[in-house]
Amino acid sequence: MTLEILTAPALGDLRHGFFTRRGGASSGIFSGLNCGHGSTDLTEAVAVNRARVAAAMRVQPAQLIGVHQVHSSEVVTVTGPLTVAQRADALVTAVPGLALCILTADCQPVLFADTTAGVIGAAHAGWRGALGGILEATLEAMEALGARRGRIVAVIGPTISQRAYEVGPEFLAEFLAEDGENARFFAGGSGDRMQFDLPGFSLHRLRMAGVAEAEWTRHCTYSDPARFYSYRRSVHAGEADYGRLISAIRL
Repeated sequence: MTLEILTAPALGDLRHGFFTRRGGASSGIFSGLNCGHGSTDLTEAVAVNRARVAAAMRVQPAQLIGVHQVHSSEVVTVTGPLTVAQRADALVTAVPGLALCILTADCQPVLFADTTAGVIGAAHAGWRGALGGILEATLEAMEALGARRGRIVAVIGPTISQRAYEVGPEFLAEFLAEDGENARFFAGGSGDRMQFDLPGFSLHRLRMAGVAEAEWTRHCTYSDPARFYSYRRSVHAGEADYGRLISAIRL
C-alpha cells in the first residue's frame, strides 16, 4: 500500500508531511506505518517503516532526526545527525537536508517554518508539554537561528479532538491554576468529567505568542482507526501496546 502523507498548504513548498498509518510493514495491532522504536513492534518492521518515511522525505535514514520525547519544554538545535537521541520534545534547524521528525499517538505533532529565514521546527505537544511551554520554547529556539515569529507558520497535525478527550477535575485544576481563562477549552461531560480541546488550547497559545499563522489539520487520531494510531483508543480496547505516527519537515 502507498504511503498516505497529509500536507498543509500553509507550509508552502517545504517538504513535509503528517504520515498516517497507511503503507507500512508492521502487522497485528501495529498494522501499518508504525515508526516507534519504543513500541514492542518488530525492530525490523520499524526500521523498514522509517526507511520508507526517509525516502519520502528524500533523505537518508540517518538524516531523519528525532529526540527521546519526555513531555518537556526542552528543544534541541540540530546541526547534523544525532548519534544519541536527546531527551527533549522539539527540534529546530537551519541546515538544509535534515528532516526533523516527531512521533505521536494522540498528542500533537506541530511543524513550524520561517521560509524567509530558512528555519524550521518540529514539536511534540501533549497537554503537559503545551501547558509547560514547549510551543513557545520552539519559537524562541527558532528565533535564535534568525527566524522571526511574525513570519513563522505553525501547523498542528492529527491529534485527539475535544469530543474524544475526556478528563477529570484534577486535570481541569492544573489548567485553571495557570490561567482561569483556560476554562474556555473545556466542555461539560457526564458526571464530573469534561472534554478538553487540546488543539484549540495550542492554537490559542501559538496565536498569543505572535506567529504569523497557526492552524490544525482537523484530523482526530482517536476517531479514525484506519488512518491513525491512538494511545487512548488502545487503552479503551484493552490492547497491550500501540503504534506511533510520524510527522516530519525539512528545508
